[in-house]
Amino acid sequence: MRRYRLGSGMETVAADDGTTLFVAEDEVLRGQTGPFFAAYRSPDRETRYGWYCEHCGTIDNAMDTMGRLKCNECGNLRKPEQWDAAHE
Repeated sequence: MRRYRLGSGMETVAADDGTTLFVAEDEVLRGQTGPFFAAYRSPDRETRYGWYCEHCGTIDNAMDTMGRLKCNECGNLRKPEQWDAAHE
């Protein structure tokens, strides 16, 4: 993926399928090996597409119901927002 800086805290990402996504640098979640940034379909941030992994530069990741976010490419992981031993 290629990133292009737009200013005002946004960058564009050209996905492999040609889709242009807008990465919000001011909406960040901390991962173990690098941050995740919110990715949107348009610069007005109306529809979130997913999360962009800064560590490997992909949007191929998944989030579960507890807020755990994992990159499917590099394994970068954000721990869940809420944790309960009963869920293990």
